[in-house]
Amino acid sequence: MNTSTQPPAAPDADAPASERIRYRLVSAGCRHHANDNIADFIQPGELDELQAEVQAKLQEVLKALVIDTESDHNTQDTAKRVAKMFVREVFAGRYKHAPAVTEFPNVERLNELMIVGPIKVRSACSHHLCPILGRVWIGLLPNEHSNLIGLSKYVRLTDWIMSRPQIQEEAVTMLANELQERVQPDGLGIVMEADHFCMHWRGVKDSDSKMVNSVMRGAFLKDPNLRREFLSLLSNKG
Repeated sequence: MNTSTQPPAAPDADAPASERIRYRLVSAGCRHHANDNIADFIQPGELDELQAEVQAKLQEVLKALVIDTESDHNTQDTAKRVAKMFVREVFAGRYKHAPAVTEFPNVERLNELMIVGPIKVRSACSHHLCPILGRVWIGLLPNEHSNLIGLSKYVRLTDWIMSRPQIQEEAVTMLANELQERVQPDGLGIVMEADHFCMHWRGVKDSDSKMVNSVMRGAFLKDPNLRREFLSLLSNKG
């Protein structure tokens, strides 16, 4: 029995942008989960088309919710506003390339613990698309071969990773992978603390619970004294 699957048929040139982008992703065997970056598969002008397509779908959602957007002045442009927010702002980390980051050689051979943070985090839960708001701290132990980057670039990279629908555990791991590849330190530690509005707003409606998780790599994982120093410095920041 021949169990091979046929490649998807190429969409017409006038097919919706989402279909054309999805075709390229599937043809390349590239995953496109909620927290994946797909910027390499979007051609010039298609993001505008995608935003318009999302706007049209959201208008149908409002209609299905039995909201009279024609006579309700508060919701007449809601679909347009939400589509722009999704594509250009809160989920922009899916659709745009990584920010440019200038890397500098570690000329002075710095090898002491450095901490960046707290960096404000704005993300969204991929289960309910509710906001995740919190803070991230990044600890680095560079070596003579590490690439040093400017402090603002940690903020830009964090925002790029976090501006996607996702779960906190995966987001911290993705940020760690990105920084490990760019900086190549001896040790890397990341701690994230966040409020999840899927708990505040719905379900148990618990307004006090936060989630804290961490990723430890290299020296931070192997050296308990270094890890203890990193975490103690964070606790003193409140």
